[in-house]
Amino acid sequence: MTVRIDPEGNEIDALFDLVELEGRQVLEIGCGDGRLTWRYADRAAHVTAIEPFEDAIARARTRLSDAPNERIGFHHVAFEDFAAASDADVFDVALLSWSLC
Repeated sequence: MTVRIDPEGNEIDALFDLVELEGRQVLEIGCGDGRLTWRYADRAAHVTAIEPFEDAIARARTRLSDAPNERIGFHHVAFEDFAAASDADVFDVALLSWSLC
């Protein structure tokens, strides 16, 4: 049995209703396998997608190699480590979908 998450597009529609992504620098915290990332990345100037779980980020990177998108950078790193090493001023929007940090 194939599981389809949000086949009606309610989640992405709600996201687009709540935040302007056009031309923005986006930080996606807890991107998982990129399930949501692919659905909005074409609107953003660039997406930095971080994920602490190596298997999930490996799936996201495989997906990226199958359908290249120069706007997306996937990074295997925990939020705490990323935040300690990054400048928060470079992002316009931060997204967390199904993530706890």
